[in-house]
Amino acid sequence: MTVSLILVIVVVAYLIYLYNSLAVARQRVKEGWSDIDTQLKRRYDLIPNLVETVKGYAKHESQTLENVIAARNVAMNTAGHGEEKAKAENMLTDSLKSIFALSENYPDLKAGTNFLELQREITDTEDKIQASRRFYNTTVLALNTKIETFPSAIIANLFQFKKESFFELDEAERKEAQQAPKVSF
Repeated sequence: MTVSLILVIVVVAYLIYLYNSLAVARQRVKEGWSDIDTQLKRRYDLIPNLVETVKGYAKHESQTLENVIAARNVAMNTAGHGEEKAKAENMLTDSLKSIFALSENYPDLKAGTNFLELQREITDTEDKIQASRRFYNTTVLALNTKIETFPSAIIANLFQFKKESFFELDEAERKEAQQAPKVSF
């Protein structure tokens, strides 16, 4: 009788362990998304300052500036952390690149202290977003693996743990990231 009781206790303890490991993985995914969300909000706050700085130098480039603001608004208003949010963020990243490319045509803008500081801040924020994406995707991979592998898959199905989506680059960004950087002198 004591052997069977010990066996039941071990099985129950193992099931509790599996459930807890799934719950921890789910919380890490939430933490990863929170890190991304914090950096995205920081970027959203920097963009109006960048646009205002550029406006003073590039008055006839209003379409580029309007595109950046429109992309920012779409990204800010896209809820959740799925594919739609990733697409909106990728669109915003592309529009920011257009502002930095625009600065090449305006040497005074490019040399302006405010612009350089904002450019540094946004570059730093983009780096932090990338690091947060990597952390988030790592935690999503861990959660999804637990949900799909035996025996934790049984517990995951029983308690309705759901797989999460990765925060991925769109195809254009992926191709650009794989290309060697252009260097000119």
